[in-house]
Parts: sequence; C-alpha cells; structure tokens
Amino acid sequence: MKKILVLALALIMALSAMTAMAEGIKVGIINLDPAESGYRQANVQNLNEVFTAENGYDATFVTAPTADKQLEAANSFITEGVQYILVSAAEATGWDEVLEAAQEAGIKVFLFDRLIDCDPSLYTAAVVSDMPKEGETAVAWLESLGLEEYKILHIQGQLGSAAQIGRSGALTEKCDAEENWTIVREGTGGDSWDPNEARNIAQAAIDAGEDFNIVYAENDGMAAGVVAALDKAGITHGVDGDVIIMGFDCNKWALKKVLDGEWNYDGQCSPFQAAKIDEMIKALEAGEEIEGGIIYNDEKGFDAATITEEDIETYGLGSLEDEVTLD
Repeated sequence: MKKILVLALALIMALSAMTAMAEGIKVGIINLDPAESGYRQANVQNLNEVFTAENGYDATFVTAPTADKQLEAANSFITEGVQYILVSAAEATGWDEVLEAAQEAGIKVFLFDRLIDCDPSLYTAAVVSDMPKEGETAVAWLESLGLEEYKILHIQGQLGSAAQIGRSGALTEKCDAEENWTIVREGTGGDSWDPNEARNIAQAAIDAGEDFNIVYAENDGMAAGVVAALDKAGITHGVDGDVIIMGFDCNKWALKKVLDGEWNYDGQCSPFQAAKIDEMIKALEAGEEIEGGIIYNDEKGFDAATITEEDIETYGLGSLEDEVTLD
C-alpha cells in the first residue's frame, strides 16, 4: 500500500511538472505597430518566432502605438500576474510608476529596441539600439562631405521616443554649434512615422521656396515620402543630385536605393533582440544569475560610395518588394 502511495505521489508530481511546462513561462510583450516601418515588422516577427509555446512560453502580444495604451497594457499584465514584461516604449518617460508596480509584484521587465528614462534598477536588462550613436554616426558621415553649407530638411520620428531623441540629438547639437549648419524646416511624421506626413512637410517647404540640400529623415518610410515630393517638383536627389537623402533602418529596398545612387545614406537599426532576451530569461528560470544592464546592438551606416550587394543581403530588412507606397 505504501509503495502504491509513493508511486501515486510521484505521478502527481510528474503531472504537475508537465502541466507547468505545458503552460509555459508567462510573458507579456508590448510593441509598437508593425505598420510603422519595415524595421518594426522585422522586430515583431523576430519576437513572434522566439516567444512561442514550442520554445516554452505562454506569451501575450499587445500592439500599442502610444504611451497611454502601453501603460494600460503593462498594468493589465501586472494584474494578470505574468512573470516577465517586455516593452518597446513609445515614449522614453512616464514609466516609473508602472515599473515600480511590476517590481513590487515580482515581475521582471526587459526593455527591447529602446531605452526608458528611469532608474536602471527598475528593469532587469535592456537589449537596445544605441540611438544617440546612430545619430552621431549619421552626422559624422554628413560632416565628412565637407559641404560649404548644410541646409537641412529635418523629418523627425515620433516625438519623445528614444529613436527620435537619439537621431535628432546629434543633428541638433551640430546645427547649434556650426554657423553653416541650418535646419531649414523641421517636422514630424507623428506616432506612426507617416511617409505621407513627411511628403506634406517637404511639399510645404518646396511651396514656400525654402532652399535645402539635405534631407535627414529619421526612418526609411519618411525618406521615401520626402523623395516623392522632390520627384513631383522635379528636384534631383542622391549621388550627383541637388539634394542629399538620408534615412534610417536599412530596409532592403532603401539600401538598394543607396546602391543605385538615388539615396546617399542609410543608418542601421537592428531589430533582432528576441534571442538575447530569451537566453537571459531561460538562465533566470534555471536559477542562474545574469549580468543584465544595457546591451547595445552593433550597428553601421551605409553610403552610396561604399555599399555593396552583399551589404544589402547581410543587413537589409524585409524584401525589395516591401517598398513604401504613398496614398
């Protein structure tokens, strides 16, 4: 009888373990709208491919393009009692209260894609792009051209986002420091980094007779929007053109435009962070310690003078057919 009880207990424990494994590690993932850009599509796909039931997760994915919706989603995850929250923040500020609540509930938070302006103790780790360095790399390339005058049409991304702050910061600092660097007109594509809005900003500058020789657009889609306005007005661009075109994210179609000389520069922003976060979560689940902190992706800038077909295949996101279409 005693032997039967021991076997029954062992069976119950095994079934409990199997049930726990079947349920998976509970993760809540908050991301931005994949329609925002090819970068975001690749980022969402990367997370979807890693945080699966087959890989041991019970993951819930929330698309929230604005800070208020993201905070609402994070609070819901805390209430549900997830084990981990992963977030790409729409805005860099305003997260302290929610992160403190997650910490008090024993939930570990991982940042991906973008940093949040808060005490680093409020998150376990951040696997992110170095947005300020992206801006610095782009501005350094622009400076290397040695132009007599830098008259810039600046198309910003979502104001307050880490990407916008980082990519704008180096340019703004340079324009403040140098008399021959001027931002002729500045505008934003809004929360969705809208190519159509970028086209409208460029069209307004053209209609007003504003003279610019550089387009510094903070993602590829918005660069394409500006180019549409230039093409409509008969203004040449790219290598040997009247206007230098700069974008960010390294979509394949955008890098092809750099290779073909239609654009001049594209800054890389790697969307692949899921594998590193998965590795750290699995280590924590195994009772191991992780280093945590901020882990930066290694990123490059590509220009028309040096880019190769191999670069497009190695670093390009999506496909050539993903090129932005405007309304």
